[in-house]
Amino acid sequence: MKFRLIIASVMLAVSTAFGAIADTYKLAVTDVEGLERLQIEWGPFKNSLEAVTGEKFDFYGVNSRTAAAEALRAKTVDFVVSGPAEYVVINKLTNARPIVGLGRPDYFCGIIVRADSPYNRVPELKGQKIAMSDIGSTSGHLCPTQLLSDLGLGLGDFEPIHTSRNIGHEAVKNGDVAAMGTNHNSWLKVRNGDTSVPAGFFRIIGRSGDLPNDMIMVGEHVSDEVAKKIQTAIIENKDKVIAGILAHEENAKYSGMDLVPIEDSAYDYVRSMYTNAGFPQFDKFLD
Repeated sequence: MKFRLIIASVMLAVSTAFGAIADTYKLAVTDVEGLERLQIEWGPFKNSLEAVTGEKFDFYGVNSRTAAAEALRAKTVDFVVSGPAEYVVINKLTNARPIVGLGRPDYFCGIIVRADSPYNRVPELKGQKIAMSDIGSTSGHLCPTQLLSDLGLGLGDFEPIHTSRNIGHEAVKNGDVAAMGTNHNSWLKVRNGDTSVPAGFFRIIGRSGDLPNDMIMVGEHVSDEVAKKIQTAIIENKDKVIAGILAHEENAKYSGMDLVPIEDSAYDYVRSMYTNAGFPQFDKFLD
């Protein structure tokens, strides 16, 4: 009898110990390639995430947005930090869902022209060259294309020139293109760093509303209970998590950020951008 009681007690103790061990979740960031960069740029965020949730997270390196989607579909990654345009496609391919929005202040796009240009309204740019960022960029391509359409300039009414923000800025300044559609805050840094002309050398003739947030999304295979637990812990301890994100200078774009609960419907505007750009299925990344 005593032997059986001892065995039962040991088994109970072992069971309890294993039950107390936290799960280990895999975490990816779509715009950071390589585990070394992940550790350096997002390590403080991972540490804060573990501290506020009581769970363990390991980084999962992805070398592309497609790789992130495949990892979610294969259930080899559980949580992914990504942007709005990437999310719309990943959601379509994997049914991943957003749980926390990384709210960025003044996250919108604008249409930039020279102050001495004859263009005062967007429709006046018909037939002109307009610089934009890489195809598929939320704030540098999809947003400007949607904004131009909203203001009366549809696809086919202008010639898009896809290039870097710095080159686009120079092209507007030199008159090589009539305008540039770009992330407003990112362009301000370029403009303010250009000492060859005053800031008033440029005008903005169109501005979008604030864009949907970057987000932390969770794979379809992760239970609602776990997703809610992680979401609640992040929101209730947002100051610590934000400090972790902002610890590295590569994440300076999130300066002034907030963390907010978020749902899939927040990204319907991005879906309209894809449709306007000629990709209504949302089932592939634009490269």
